[in-house]
Amino acid sequence: MSFVDLGGLKTHYALTGDHDPVLAFSNSLGTDFSMWDPQMEELGRHFRILRYDTRGHGKSSVTPGEYTIEQLGRDVLDLLDSLRIDRVHFCGLSMGGMIGIWLGIHAASRLHRLVLCNTAACIGTKEMWNARIAKVHTEGMQSVAATVIERWFTSAFRVSSPEKIACTQRMFENSPPRGYAACCAAVRDMDKREALAQIKVPTLVIYGGSDSVIPAAEAHFLKDQIPGAAEIELEAAHLSNVEQADAFTEAVGKFLST
Repeated sequence: MSFVDLGGLKTHYALTGDHDPVLAFSNSLGTDFSMWDPQMEELGRHFRILRYDTRGHGKSSVTPGEYTIEQLGRDVLDLLDSLRIDRVHFCGLSMGGMIGIWLGIHAASRLHRLVLCNTAACIGTKEMWNARIAKVHTEGMQSVAATVIERWFTSAFRVSSPEKIACTQRMFENSPPRGYAACCAAVRDMDKREALAQIKVPTLVIYGGSDSVIPAAEAHFLKDQIPGAAEIELEAAHLSNVEQADAFTEAVGKFLST
């Protein structure tokens, strides 16, 4: 395991491979960087892969207070600086995609290409997120796990892949409640809909046709607002990189290699 101390934040990361450029992955709310395991073998043939646990998640520090997407974005920049990595391809899903949006707007010089997966410039309502935060604080992660897993995967995938579902649910339930709630606040407070046109790096939007968390209209909005962006639909719900691992990996690899 590798850690770097970034101004009081202990960040858990893994940097593997020797094929430049670097492809950085940013995980979804309630997961750790192992969620990208399905992409490692194939994309590792073509890129150095940087994965990290977002602040409050996995083995990274759970620092006090509510977080912001800006804070999480600056964590990425600090990690790149500490590893002496100038520029990366960046692929983020859900909350990780929101971090990618922030980087595309505010730190484009650090990016080659940007992949925004199952994400939006504004997700949900403040009331919804406040209720989620309160529930997790009082009842723990297990109190929301079943509902989250149901939204993350289609019913067909839940039936056909029970081991993957169980593994993902364990990962979610093992997430630190305080870190999860603090990141819920970051998602709750982000709204970059008016700033998307500022993203000038080549961008691919990946979305799930059965994603109830991020409806297709939100993905289309990203594609339409980000100059020159492309989009691709996968037959999946929210965690499209798990449910449609091969198609997801192929889409990312093709986009980053053109």
